[in-house]
Amino acid sequence: MLLLAFDTATPAITVAVHDGTTVVGEAYGEGAMAHGELLAPAIRDAMAQAGAAMADLTDVAVGVGPGPFTGLRVGVVTALTLGSTLGLTTHGVCSLDIVAADVDADGEFLVATDARRKEVYWARYASPWQRIDGPDVLKPADLAALHPDLPVYGSGAHLYDGILAAAGTAAHPRAAALATLVVSGKAAEVPLEPLYLRRPDAEPQVSSKRA
Repeated sequence: MLLLAFDTATPAITVAVHDGTTVVGEAYGEGAMAHGELLAPAIRDAMAQAGAAMADLTDVAVGVGPGPFTGLRVGVVTALTLGSTLGLTTHGVCSLDIVAADVDADGEFLVATDARRKEVYWARYASPWQRIDGPDVLKPADLAALHPDLPVYGSGAHLYDGILAAAGTAAHPRAAALATLVVSGKAAEVPLEPLYLRRPDAEPQVSSKRA
């Protein structure tokens, strides 16, 4: 097995290669509006670090969000294209689940990432591998009122620290965690479709024609 994993649901563009036993290559980039420019070079760098060619791949995994429209589209379309052209087995995983997989906590917790518009994407977990609510989008104060006693992990928690009970570090989804989650068989896999949760910020205007 040789799995290529990546996530583009946040400003962090993260890529990893897993050989079925361990992560053998990683690469990282950051740019809120540069996912399309940064993903391909990051894939190339991670594959080079792994000492592998694209033809060696057997699987591809991608974080499907929630996240902004442009970033998610870049990641999901890339995974679909690689799966189709190289005949790879594809795996879609909620990006909040990827953050949760890195959490070391006893009991329930929340994961939150920045949804812009002064909101967060969030989900609730019974363990790092068991989501029990969400994903959804809320204002931080509304999320704090809904779950006042739960620690909150992820970049969204630290962005609104003081409103949310931020715990751990301000982590983005890591492709290494995604790859390990998929290889372990613990991932709650979903279709390779971008998970937006709301309409894009910018939409084409449609003018009506008068007779």
